[in-house]
Amino acid sequence: MASSPGMTGSLTDRTCNPPDAASFWIRGSSAADHEEKLMNKDRIEGAAHQAKGAVKETAGKAMGDKKAEVEGKVERAAGKVQNAVGGAKDAVRDATKEWSDR
Repeated sequence: MASSPGMTGSLTDRTCNPPDAASFWIRGSSAADHEEKLMNKDRIEGAAHQAKGAVKETAGKAMGDKKAEVEGKVERAAGKVQNAVGGAKDAVRDATKEWSDR
C-alpha cells in the first residue's frame, strides 16, 4: 500500500479510543455543567436494549421464530423500564440541584 507524502506508518498503527459518555468533558465546562449535559447511564443502556429488542423481535417475525420474537419483546420492555428508571434518576438529580441552588 502506497502512503501519502509526509505520512508514515499505517492506519493499523493508530488507535482511536473514544471516551465513554460518563468521562467525556466539554471544554470550558464545570463538573456541574457536565453532569447536566449527559443523560443518565440507565437511559442510554435502556435505549440500547430497546433497539436491540426491536431488531430481535423483527428478525424473529421475519424468520418465523416465535422464541426470538418473544425474547425481543421482553428485551424491549426491559429497556423501556431501564430508560424510565434513568429518567427518574435524572428528575431526582435535577430537583436536587434546583433545591440546592436556592
